[in-house]
Amino acid sequence: MRIVIKLGSNLLTTKDGSLDKDRIKSLVTDIAKIKKADNEVVIVSSGAIAAGMGKMKKSSRPSSLKEKQALAAVGQPLLMDVYQDSFNNLDITIAQLLLTRNDFDDRQRYLNARNTLLSLLDMGVVPIINENDTVSVEEINFGDNDTLASIIAAKICAEYLILLTDVDGLYKGVPGKSEVISDVGKITKELEQYASKTSGSGKGTGGMQSKVSAAKAASSAGVKTVIANGLVKGIIGKIISGEKVGTTFNSQESMGARKCWIAFGSKCKGEIVIDAGAVNALRDKKKSLLPSGIVSVNGRFEVGDMVSVLGSSGEEVGRGLSYYSSDEINKIKGKKTVEIKKILGKSDFDEVIHRDNLVILS
Repeated sequence: MRIVIKLGSNLLTTKDGSLDKDRIKSLVTDIAKIKKADNEVVIVSSGAIAAGMGKMKKSSRPSSLKEKQALAAVGQPLLMDVYQDSFNNLDITIAQLLLTRNDFDDRQRYLNARNTLLSLLDMGVVPIINENDTVSVEEINFGDNDTLASIIAAKICAEYLILLTDVDGLYKGVPGKSEVISDVGKITKELEQYASKTSGSGKGTGGMQSKVSAAKAASSAGVKTVIANGLVKGIIGKIISGEKVGTTFNSQESMGARKCWIAFGSKCKGEIVIDAGAVNALRDKKKSLLPSGIVSVNGRFEVGDMVSVLGSSGEEVGRGLSYYSSDEINKIKGKKTVEIKKILGKSDFDEVIHRDNLVILS
């Protein structure tokens, strides 16, 4: 079985922000048991910035990019040293991979990263992945390691994505004072509203909302996802054995590797707003997006860029690769396909987004 395990900053650090070496060793021991039971394991680990905060005696996460990058540079080797020592004691080899969004936006780089991961797993190595915070900027970062973990799980066709945090799962209300949702078939708007938008500790970047979004992406790619409490000893083994713990998001029929990359692997460069007729054509009739159904364009993007397709009320209908730039679409929006050549002086494509390059999300 192939398993991706994401470890959050709250699990890996103490209250003062320093690395909790005992807890990391305990988690590593649990992971080693899973691996030695003939499973392949990939770890997506937060904690570099938090470790840097502890080392530099910072009480709160900085807001400036340069400070975050500096703290990540301080903290990443500290984090890996603890992992190295812990896994060495169990005779398991690890590898470090630092990734940015650019490694996924380009499909060839996306495939190269995938091949590297699969080669490491074939060698019996446990890859430990983190976002490359020391060089990431807003335009190329993932935003949180939950998103990164879901992309990795989809990319390597994992059976499980396990998101470990410091609460028992997705609650219907206040954590610890309301019911934990045990099983989720389909992620609805109501369910998404249960998720908090922020990290309560101030050490992480996500929160339950990012975990639910990650679960939505992974389950769409055919990966079963579990949000569970990493403070519970042996939690990973309990999940793998089928014990009912945390919140389980059941996997859906996989959309395939390429469409998974379109849906979740690449960052959108802009938005195309469409009318109700176009929404119906894309969602129900499985048609391509034509210029006649386009109402407006947000942002600037070029030919071949990934864009988000929105309905008139702002809901995301889907994502796809645009055959035209934002400037060109602004000129042909609302027009019939026969008018494209007259307006632009060319008509390479009748569609703005072809169905083969489009993924419907809602």
